[in-house]
Amino acid sequence: MDFETQVSRVALAFGIGLLIGLERGWSTREVPAGTRTAGVRTFAIVGLMGGVVGALARGPSGALTLEGAVFLGAAFVAFAAVVALFGREENRAANKFSATTTIAALLTFVLGAYAVLGDERVAAASAVAAAAVLIFREGLHAWVAKITQIEFESGLLLLAMTFIVLPIVPPGSVGPLGGVNLREIWIIAIVLASMSFAGYTAVKLFGERRGILIAAAAGGLVSSTAVAFANAKRAAAGEGSPRVLAAGTALATAVSFVRVSAITAVLNPLLAVLVVPALLVSAAVAVGYAVISVYVPAARTAGETETQFRNPFGFWSVLGMAITMSVLILAGRLINAKFGAIGAVTGAAVMGLFDVDAMTVSMARLAAPDTLVAGYALLTGVASNTLSKVAISVFIGRRSFAIQIAALAVACLLAGWLTLIVTLRI
Repeated sequence: MDFETQVSRVALAFGIGLLIGLERGWSTREVPAGTRTAGVRTFAIVGLMGGVVGALARGPSGALTLEGAVFLGAAFVAFAAVVALFGREENRAANKFSATTTIAALLTFVLGAYAVLGDERVAAASAVAAAAVLIFREGLHAWVAKITQIEFESGLLLLAMTFIVLPIVPPGSVGPLGGVNLREIWIIAIVLASMSFAGYTAVKLFGERRGILIAAAAGGLVSSTAVAFANAKRAAAGEGSPRVLAAGTALATAVSFVRVSAITAVLNPLLAVLVVPALLVSAAVAVGYAVISVYVPAARTAGETETQFRNPFGFWSVLGMAITMSVLILAGRLINAKFGAIGAVTGAAVMGLFDVDAMTVSMARLAAPDTLVAGYALLTGVASNTLSKVAISVFIGRRSFAIQIAALAVACLLAGWLTLIVTLRI
């Protein structure tokens, strides 16, 4: 390792110690001098010491040698013994029980050594993360105190679905006629669960009205159908106003119309000229519906009260919905692949029930031989996706919620159909 690189890495080790030391010094700024185990200066020196020890542990070739590893380990053990002793004495003097400063000092030494021996980007990022965790102590404690058991369990389940189960689910298809892609089913289940959890969290943070609308707008970028499913489940459980939940579904639907317009414009500008006007007008209608439902006093139901969500998501209902969606998406793809342009409209209608993005991409690629057929197929798929929300609300949601979603679908489809007629005549 050349001199400049060596100096820069040791300087980074010093900076790591200084950063964590600034946080420790700020957190204990009201403690009298001489009563703390370590402050800004001590942590800066600890980081520098870790960097120097790491530099000494390198061999002539610049790599960590066996002798260097032994020296590094011995230095760490000696340092750990000293800092642990002082930490214990500090706790006794202050009549408290805390290992935070001791652990932070040990981490500072390790990161200082790693800044010289390993990837300096990882060392710097780790130092920033450690300082953030330390500085947000009060907020983290308050947040943990507010978490309920069902929230914690649901969060762990969602993390397990994403980071434990998903990597081991086989990516290929199983069964005849192309089979069913198990990985796709599981990803859909994760999306459904994530949208439900996001809605739950948003309502808890921002209240029912703003929380549902924020979650719906964000969810519409991923899957408006997942938002419709989550809101229908909430409505069926009596969690929240059906009117506000329907407004959230309307907003997610508007976002999905805009998303399809953007995908079409990128993949096939000629097809976009035909379908985008209808999609954007429908999106405007959906946004207007959401605004009227939430903010016009006459649209509110008398006696409505805000209700907190009780459960982030139900695993088995999410999995069942994911399986249903996957089967229908697969059926649409098979029809589209087998019959081509002849079955484009039918295939788009089936595929669009739940997967409007894949349907849009398929129709944009089909547009080369017949733009008009592809345009009809694409709009049919979008209409099918809109009507699927009505079906979800009827079978899962409450009657009042289903009526509002049906009204939304009729308004959007009528506006889109009239706009398409005008576009064809121009």
